[in-house]
Amino acid sequence: MKSLIVYSIPAFFILIAIELIIDKIKKTHLYRLNDMVSNINTGIVQQVTGVLLKILNIGVYIWIYENYRITTIPLTWYTWILLLFGVDFFYYWFHRLSHEVSVLWGTHVVHHQSEEYNLSVALRQSATQVFGSFWFYLPLAFFGFDPIAFITVAQIQTLYQFWIHTRLIKRMPAWFEFIFNTPSHHRVHHGVNPKYIDKNHGGTFIIYDRIFGTFQQEEEEVHYGVTSQLKSWNIAVANFDYYGWILQQLVKVKTLKDFFFVLFKAPGWRPAYLGGPIVPKEIDTTRQLYDADTKPTMHIYIVVQFVLMLAFVSYFLFGIEKFSFVKQLTGVAFIVLSTITIGTLFERKKWAAILEVIRLLLAVPVLYFLIFY
Repeated sequence: MKSLIVYSIPAFFILIAIELIIDKIKKTHLYRLNDMVSNINTGIVQQVTGVLLKILNIGVYIWIYENYRITTIPLTWYTWILLLFGVDFFYYWFHRLSHEVSVLWGTHVVHHQSEEYNLSVALRQSATQVFGSFWFYLPLAFFGFDPIAFITVAQIQTLYQFWIHTRLIKRMPAWFEFIFNTPSHHRVHHGVNPKYIDKNHGGTFIIYDRIFGTFQQEEEEVHYGVTSQLKSWNIAVANFDYYGWILQQLVKVKTLKDFFFVLFKAPGWRPAYLGGPIVPKEIDTTRQLYDADTKPTMHIYIVVQFVLMLAFVSYFLFGIEKFSFVKQLTGVAFIVLSTITIGTLFERKKWAAILEVIRLLLAVPVLYFLIFY
C-alpha cells in the first residue's frame, strides 16, 4: 500500500507552483532556484530510502502490537481523535529532543538548513530521521492502537505540516493560533534568532508547547537556517555534515563520560579541553546567504535534468510495489546519485562533470533494467 505522502506529491508541487507565482507577482523573493532544488532533493532521498527502511517505522510497530500490546483499542470515532492527540504528543517529544540531544539533532538538522522559508522547505527532510523518530511512537503499539490507524494518523499529521512552511500567511484567527500549529508559530521554530531557538515543537497542535513551556510568539523578524551555515547544495553533505562533526569530537575525547556526553548532551556540546560547548551567538543580520556563482546556461541544464529526475522518481514511487528488492535498491541508488550530482553542479565542483557523465551513462541501463528486465 502506497503512503498518503506519495499520493500527495502532485498537490505539493501544485501548491509550490502557486506560491512561486505569487512570489513573482509580489516580488517577495521567497525562492532561490538552488535552495528550492536542494530542499526537494533531500525530500526525494528521504522518501526513496524510506522504501528500504519500512521495517523500522512500520514493521517494529506491527510486531509490538501483535505480540506485546496490553489491550486492544477498538476503532471508533473517538479512537481517531485520541490517536490524533496521542501521535502529536509523542511527535512533540521526538521533535523537542531532536533539538536538545546531539545525536538526535543529526537526524533532524537537515530540515533546518535552508536559509529560506517557503513550501519547498516542508519537503526538506533527513534520510536518517526514521532512526531517531520511530522509537517515540512505540508506546501507542503497547497501548493497543491499530497499526493501520496509527500509520494513517501519523501521515495526516505530516501532511498538515506542509502548509505551515510559508511566509505568505501572516496570522490565523486567534482561536486557531491558540490551539493549532500555524505558519507564524512554525516560522519561529525555524528561526536562528536566540529567542526563537528550540521553541514551538508541535506538529498539528501548539498546545503541548504551551503546557511544557516551549512556546514562543512570533515577534521580531525571523532569520532562518542553522547557526553554522551548511554552505553546500550536496544532499550527502546535508545529511552527514553534523555526524562528521560528532565523529571528530568522539575521536578526541579523553573519557568514556565525555564520549557519551558528546552524543547525548545538547547539540554542539564538547568538553572544555576541546573548546567547550558551542553556544549560539546573536544573529548576524549582515550574514550573506549561502550561494554559488552558477552560470545561467548551467541553471537551464540543471532544471532540465531535475525535471527528468522528478519524472523518474514519480514512476519509481508510484510503481514501487511491482519492483523486486534488487530493482528497488537499484532505483534508490540511481536517484541518490542524481540528487548528489545536481547539487555538485550547482556548486561548480571540478569533479561534478565527471559524476554527471557517469550518471548519464548509467541512466539507460538502469531504466532498461527497471522497465524491461
